[in-house]
Amino acid sequence: MSKKHKSAKEKVDRSRQYEIKEAVDMVKQLAHSNFDETVDLALNLGVDPRKSDQMVRGSVVLPHGLGKKIRVAVFAKGEKATEAENAGADFVGAEDLVEKIRSGWLDFDKAVSTPDLMGMVGKLGKILGPRGLMPNPKSGTVTFEVEKAVKDITAGRADYRTEKAGVVHVSIGKVSFDNEKLIDNAKTVIKSIEKAKPSSSKGKYLKKISISSTIGVGIPVNVLSLASV
Repeated sequence: MSKKHKSAKEKVDRSRQYEIKEAVDMVKQLAHSNFDETVDLALNLGVDPRKSDQMVRGSVVLPHGLGKKIRVAVFAKGEKATEAENAGADFVGAEDLVEKIRSGWLDFDKAVSTPDLMGMVGKLGKILGPRGLMPNPKSGTVTFEVEKAVKDITAGRADYRTEKAGVVHVSIGKVSFDNEKLIDNAKTVIKSIEKAKPSSSKGKYLKKISISSTIGVGIPVNVLSLASV
């Protein structure tokens, strides 16, 4: 642990939960790297991700974006390929794109596929899956609405998925963002995750929330200062 990180950690009172406005302000004050760090939310949900009916997964377009260029690869043919190109996709292809990825190329951040090509794209599961790049209907990346998917992603769409122990990590912008923009993005994420609550989830759903920058310390957030209820 660096001296700067240790000093930042000592400034956070772990015995309390901070209101979101104060927490965001602290994240920005305690960020100590020489680059524009990403700001992330970590949410501990009252779900058991080992049960398929309690997996929380989705995506949401942030009102103020993510603050970075997202490179999008689209698997499509014909008119849908043209639609993807016109929408601003960085890479578009079908068999050629599959072979390029098989050969080791992965110079993109998100992937979209039309449903008719998923039989082909599915063979890349061992490559794309572990990197979180596999198109999925639940995240809106397997669709014939290619233009919408590409524009949503490039506008700043945040994807989320429950990890082990029911934790979800979501990026909400950059340290350089105005405080209000980070708060707006955070509240948008929370509303989306609340809507995604599985019907089989019982008891408290939003159990804990913390906010941090890329290499910063986690700051406990008062759930009620973010939740819509």
